[in-house]
Amino acid sequence: MIIKRKPITSAALALSLLALAHISQGQTNALVNTSKSKFARLESTDLNAVKWTTGFWADRFAVCRDSMVPHLWDTYTDPKISHAFRNFEIAAGVESGNFKGPSFHDGDFYKTLESVASMYALTKDPKLDAQMDKAIAVIGKAQAPDGYVYTKAIIQQKKTGEKKMFDDKLSFEAYNFGHLMTAACVHYRATGKTSLLDIAKKATDFLIGFYNNASPEQARNAICPSHYMGITEMYRTTHDPKYLALAKKLIDIRGLSEGTDDNSDRVPFRQMKKVIGHAVRANYLFAGAADVFAETGDSTLLSTLDLMWDDVVNRKMYVTGGCGALYDGVSPEGTSYKPDTVQKIHQAYGKAYQLPNHSAHNETCANIGNLLWNYRMLQITGEAKYADIMELELYNAILSGVNLGGTKFFYTNPLSASDDYPYQMRWMGGRQPYIRLSNCCPPNTVRTVSEVSSYAYSISDKGLWLNLFAGNQLNTTLKDGSPLRLTQTTNYPWDGAVTLQLEQAPAKPFSIFVRIPGWCQGATINVNGKAVTTSLKSGEYAEINRTWKAGDKVSINLPMPVKLIEANPLVEENRNQVAVKRGPVVYCLESTDNANTKLTNVALSAKNDFKPTPAKIDNSNVMALEGTAKLINEGNWTNQLYREVSDKAPVSTRVRLIPYYAWANRGQSEMQVWIPFIR
Repeated sequence: MIIKRKPITSAALALSLLALAHISQGQTNALVNTSKSKFARLESTDLNAVKWTTGFWADRFAVCRDSMVPHLWDTYTDPKISHAFRNFEIAAGVESGNFKGPSFHDGDFYKTLESVASMYALTKDPKLDAQMDKAIAVIGKAQAPDGYVYTKAIIQQKKTGEKKMFDDKLSFEAYNFGHLMTAACVHYRATGKTSLLDIAKKATDFLIGFYNNASPEQARNAICPSHYMGITEMYRTTHDPKYLALAKKLIDIRGLSEGTDDNSDRVPFRQMKKVIGHAVRANYLFAGAADVFAETGDSTLLSTLDLMWDDVVNRKMYVTGGCGALYDGVSPEGTSYKPDTVQKIHQAYGKAYQLPNHSAHNETCANIGNLLWNYRMLQITGEAKYADIMELELYNAILSGVNLGGTKFFYTNPLSASDDYPYQMRWMGGRQPYIRLSNCCPPNTVRTVSEVSSYAYSISDKGLWLNLFAGNQLNTTLKDGSPLRLTQTTNYPWDGAVTLQLEQAPAKPFSIFVRIPGWCQGATINVNGKAVTTSLKSGEYAEINRTWKAGDKVSINLPMPVKLIEANPLVEENRNQVAVKRGPVVYCLESTDNANTKLTNVALSAKNDFKPTPAKIDNSNVMALEGTAKLINEGNWTNQLYREVSDKAPVSTRVRLIPYYAWANRGQSEMQVWIPFIR
């Protein structure tokens, strides 16, 4: 298919020059820039506004800087391991050869670029800047004159002369474009350079022309819609209204031609009643729709998003925040719009309350998609329930995707692992430095860890919002331009004591909004030693409004006793079992710590004596839980499906639990999140 370009009109030229003027004046350096979004209550701080100091995220950031990012860059630029960057070199004509790897390999490299750009924003390491410059020059050479940039097709076109675009419904062209756009916006905000942004503008302009001429089938071939977020961010960066128009159009055309439950496009977006299908694609769709709502205020988008959020959080999300229970399955609708056809779903949300543990898929990318979606919902509404999900994801279902050393990764994140499980899972063998079948999760994980500081605070017309608790220094400005500097000190998530020390504050009153997590009861806040009169409710932000001055100290205490969590009884896999949680961290039993006990024979009672105990795993500080459990009958189950219940009384045994994210860091092991419960 050949896209015919229309002549540039004077009006179009004026808009283009206006957009360039906006770019040249610079943008708010936020990760997701909602500073001009009329329907977003909150906006991000600048990419470099938060500097980790000590504690949990300072440690994770150091590992990201010293191990994750270098390992990722070396992986993707070494053609003996990965062909992602080599594909760009071949498409650019600076190397010879054939395309190798999955169709989303371009997107893998764009995510890698974004992680480097985010790291550069915080470190200003000139080596990172030079690496990006070199790679961006190659990407620019690979891009076709009309803006199309998809190395698989470009390499093939050069060999055969046949020009096909968006003809394969399983192609990831638009997905790759989306990650290019997002990386370009972050790179521009981190460096001030437009080199990658110029490539992304040409690519986005290509999409406008393509969708103006595409057949309904071609228009539908846009799986895993990262480009909804990317296009909206291009609009926020350039202020060119044609980009917002494109993002709106792409949501509007979903489901207008024959689609699938797996791709969440069997029906138009606004007619969706439940979450069905591929979890990464669904969560990216919802994040993109939230972005469009923030710019347009289209209430029909928000109505669907509210329905989808309720379905995920209250029926289909794991206790860790994991998303996408099934690797292979059948649409919860059973038969599709064709009565004689059963639709397959994969890497997908299942039925309500269908949450298996051993076979849980929970792709790390899906969990990251849930973070992206909830962050945007937080910006729109300012409601703490979305920040609660962000926190749950970050400490559990996302961090579990990378080892503590930062160089080995999980694709899936099950909630149980047993040597006796009789099925070979799709991804086996523990964490891997490079997942050859699909390495999309590692660069997604690394870019997320490098960007956590951007989620820590938000700004609104009324003041500062404290979303995440971690040791850091904040240097930002409020909406009216007034400078604000403070230091946050805490050992969170291992301790609920948090201190904010103001170092510079505006002379006029403003509010500090402190999130009281939904898991926390009995929170207290003091300002300069005196208790605040503000109502402190679990799962809400507490507003403290006053005239602040340098030296003011806010002391926050968030009690975090060990809690046993039970599941809705409709979750059959978890009947009469409990999960252990302390603060935002979900815990698990791992055979490494309980070598003399079969994990399936451990049971917990409501009267437990678990105590937090500092520990080290792979040279990383964690807080383990140690205490007494019950050991139920250890009889042999070989060749037995059923047997009588034993009348032997359980005996006591000592066990250790570790944070779920830290399992599988000490070699092959068994693991269990849900543990039998004895009342």
